[in-house]
Amino acid sequence: MAQEYGIKNAVVRTHQEALHVSEFFETILVLADISLTPIKNANYTINALASIKHFSAGTNVEIKTDTGMHRNGVKIEELEEAFLLCKKQGLHVKGVFTHHASADELSSEWFVQEQNFKDIKEKALEIAQKEGINKLRFHSQNSAALFRAGECSHDMARVGIAIYGCLEQNEVIYQSSNSHDALKPVLSLWASRISSRILKAKERIGYGGTYTASEDMQVGNYDLGYADGLLRSASNKHVTPKGYKILGRISMDNVNLNCDEEEICIFDDANSYAQSAGTIGYEVLTSMREYITRRIG
Repeated sequence: MAQEYGIKNAVVRTHQEALHVSEFFETILVLADISLTPIKNANYTINALASIKHFSAGTNVEIKTDTGMHRNGVKIEELEEAFLLCKKQGLHVKGVFTHHASADELSSEWFVQEQNFKDIKEKALEIAQKEGINKLRFHSQNSAALFRAGECSHDMARVGIAIYGCLEQNEVIYQSSNSHDALKPVLSLWASRISSRILKAKERIGYGGTYTASEDMQVGNYDLGYADGLLRSASNKHVTPKGYKILGRISMDNVNLNCDEEEICIFDDANSYAQSAGTIGYEVLTSMREYITRRIG
């Protein structure tokens, strides 16, 4: 699908993940791993000056810079040293990037980081010219930053949650981006019925009996639980798109709802489930276990 839509770059966390997708992309950025046998079309992230010595000569790298998040990256005053250390180690610097801490919040940090990265870009280009580096790619935008800016202002954008259409909406922040209104959730989670029964009035269901039937009701038990990524904190709270309610505590491998359908849609918008679970759509999506069957409709 990435090739179909003309997506040429990917971003992953580890070297192993890069191996899985290396044939599908021109360039893969590895965010948090070091490999002594680098993939030819992968760039590996320099997260700190101290890590440079651990990369093998010939590795393509990108320098992450700290513009205000204070999590990973070299400071602007360390940038030239980072380039020189990479050269000494025999590494090929291919890019410079950063990450926004508050792109989805109303705060001044967004503007501060934008200016800091602008300054870093100018300095990096000066260093590159001096060191004979022909081309660098620059990027800073995750999903939130991309839609806040309303355009891709660098060589690429690192979209994640936006691919699933689950970027949380903030009309004030994203008012400059008309395309944000067109985002629609594309992932839905379905479960199959294991069994069904009539729950009698005043009977309780599940661990701890946290739900008591007020009247006789049809109940179905379905094959998803918190071991599969169905967050337990949504117990007794979440309502499915068809209006069915989770009854009692979500178990390790199953969940009860007030219905008897053979298959049910648990959610068709990760953000809606996230609200029930008291978290964010990111956690819901990344909690879905890899063995759950994916079907493209």
